[in-house]
Amino acid sequence: MAGIRIVVEVSGVEAVNAHLERLASRDTTELMTNIGAVLESSTRERIEETKTSPDGAAWAANLEGTSILLRTGRHLRDSIAYIASANDVEVGSSWEFAHIHQDGATITPKNAKRLYFFLRGRRVSARKVTIPARPFVGVSAEDEGEIQRIATDWLRLGGDAR
Repeated sequence: MAGIRIVVEVSGVEAVNAHLERLASRDTTELMTNIGAVLESSTRERIEETKTSPDGAAWAANLEGTSILLRTGRHLRDSIAYIASANDVEVGSSWEFAHIHQDGATITPKNAKRLYFFLRGRRVSARKVTIPARPFVGVSAEDEGEIQRIATDWLRLGGDAR
């Protein structure tokens, strides 16, 4: 009978398994905390400086021609925070109107036929106002690279990010 025989010899598996077991038993809260800090910082940078979505797309200009998301943005910018645990990290905003800027919205009057507001110092009205989505929360390609660096350092140091 003709055939092929393949023999694979592996050595050092015990050391790799021991290292993996040591890492699996480590508390990853510090790793997640470091990742959260990076994501919080990049989210604030999007609001204050780059004016782009995590995917790099520029935000739509506003009608007043003012700095996007900073006119009332102190509320938004100052509410950016993260929560880290051993298993995950969440980054977001506690400001009640943050979702409108993240996802966009159409505002219509509740008790009148028109909305009234000031634009460029003049009183104007509209049947509805559409606020375009200006995503600020998310993971950019640059964030991914930084997270990879942090995680690699954590693994290289045996699960100790110090």
